[in-house]
Amino acid sequence: MENLATNYPLFIAEVSGNHLGNLERCLDLVDAASFAGATAVKFQTFSPETMTLNLDRDEFRVSKNHELWGGQKLFDLYNQTKTPREWHRELFSRARDKGLIPFSSPFDFSAVDFLETLDCSLYKIASLETSDLQLIAYAASTGKPIIISTGATYFDEIRDAVEACLNVGNSQITLLVCTSSYPAQASDANLRRLELLRETYNVSVGLSDHTLGIGVSVAAIALGATVIEKHLTISRSDGGPDSAFSLEPNEYRNLVTEGKAAWDSLGTRQWQISESENESRRLRRSLYITKDVKKGEFASVENIAALRPGYGVSPKFLSEIVGRKFVKDFALGTSLQLEYVEDN
Repeated sequence: MENLATNYPLFIAEVSGNHLGNLERCLDLVDAASFAGATAVKFQTFSPETMTLNLDRDEFRVSKNHELWGGQKLFDLYNQTKTPREWHRELFSRARDKGLIPFSSPFDFSAVDFLETLDCSLYKIASLETSDLQLIAYAASTGKPIIISTGATYFDEIRDAVEACLNVGNSQITLLVCTSSYPAQASDANLRRLELLRETYNVSVGLSDHTLGIGVSVAAIALGATVIEKHLTISRSDGGPDSAFSLEPNEYRNLVTEGKAAWDSLGTRQWQISESENESRRLRRSLYITKDVKKGEFASVENIAALRPGYGVSPKFLSEIVGRKFVKDFALGTSLQLEYVEDN
């Protein structure tokens, strides 16, 4: 199993339909992904004809009560959001020039074949394609890492998708927790599923996040997500099918900053004092002599106390030191050591 993350999680900027049908805007989105600190930029490779039928029946429309796309014909929606194949080479080249990893979600065999001509370095299976085991196996047969979103997918269907990859010899699998609603609510994120997926399938895990803001993504990183996918737009006010649940460049940049901080904060399970805590450790309380004392005088709460800094013995010894005699004269401000009092 290959972990796509190296020093930090793989931050994927999802373009989807936020190009609004304009190549220059799509190139601007690649530039914005670079500005925002994303690791990778993802496109979608399909044509409406390979997604659905161009029929004007209710079953071929988005449900009328859908918050964003209610009542739209599926064919028209996919025609609006497609990334034309003739754009791909220029988009991949721009991404690579910007130091980004360009890749895509293929939605049919021909898309995989086409993306292979662009040396696509990994593939993402969208949530609604998890039942297409032939497509999953075909993408996995390239030997490239496979990211699979699990939105609107039953648990046994996830098993089938993983097995489709393993059956063609590809164990480079990352499963993404995903709530396939747009926009999604944080209360539906169920991030504890990250651990369930990791333990069940022994794969890397991540999050495809359709919520507003960055809090859910940062929380996922704290729970071990090695991939974060988030939609990117130039400006939500520009509209478009995905704008309502997309981050603007400065927001995405904040996601990367805070996400990396969350990753750094994970640290280690070993319990030790970090080097940055040395001064705080020095300033901890210890026992000090609080007035001049003479040899043979009894230690008491009148002449010793737990005070900062920490050069004396621990305050936990206070009760056993009280009532013992000092072995010699000591001045106020002396850090108390066990050998400064007689043994009982």
